[in-house]
Amino acid sequence: MASCALNSQHLTFPVTLRRRRAEEKTHLVDNFYPRVFDAILERRIDTDSRFTEASLGQMFGVNRNIIRQVLARLSQQQVILLLPNHRPQVAAPDAERTRQTLHARRLTESTLIRLACQQPQSTQLRHLRDLVARERESAERGLRGPTLRLSGEFHLLLAEFVGNVPLAWFLGSLVPPISLAIAQCEVPWNDHDAWQSHGAIVDAVERRDVSAAVRLMNTHLDKLEKQLFQT
Repeated sequence: MASCALNSQHLTFPVTLRRRRAEEKTHLVDNFYPRVFDAILERRIDTDSRFTEASLGQMFGVNRNIIRQVLARLSQQQVILLLPNHRPQVAAPDAERTRQTLHARRLTESTLIRLACQQPQSTQLRHLRDLVARERESAERGLRGPTLRLSGEFHLLLAEFVGNVPLAWFLGSLVPPISLAIAQCEVPWNDHDAWQSHGAIVDAVERRDVSAAVRLMNTHLDKLEKQLFQT
């Protein structure tokens, strides 16, 4: 019996080690993803940049395998274009594609905000308020890239808390391209409007005020669309 137990331990150890290494790798990707995305949103890496996995690895001080996974995530979010036999490239969404994405976001978030109002949890509300506070601090410090990213993360976190995985996954493909479109837009952008709108949305969700939450979300998206397409 002791021998069987020993063999079991020997079998378990490699599995545990592989799991730990996988978790460490995921942690590294999670750490470097916002840094790369911020650089794109700040246009330190833009549509004209010629970069490779190796050059990004040197820029951010991380190995190519981590950068490859970060780029794969950004590609799934339609921020980076990955084509066979071509260097990675920052996407440049056109006006019509951006309008369609905004329309899809409006339909999706209208459903999500209603679901969010049904049974808001105190822990979830606290996480949302913490994110709004980070967004506000970033805006007040004039950190445009992180502010845009955090603004998008608010919507994704709200969707995550709703618990509808397909809807949250779908929204995850819509929010980053809009953040990218805002970053590439030449018109002035009011970063304070976003965190203030987000704070009001959290208040409405906490009150379970569906009509107010939907109205605030639509007003927020209206402002976003107006600023993106003003002439």
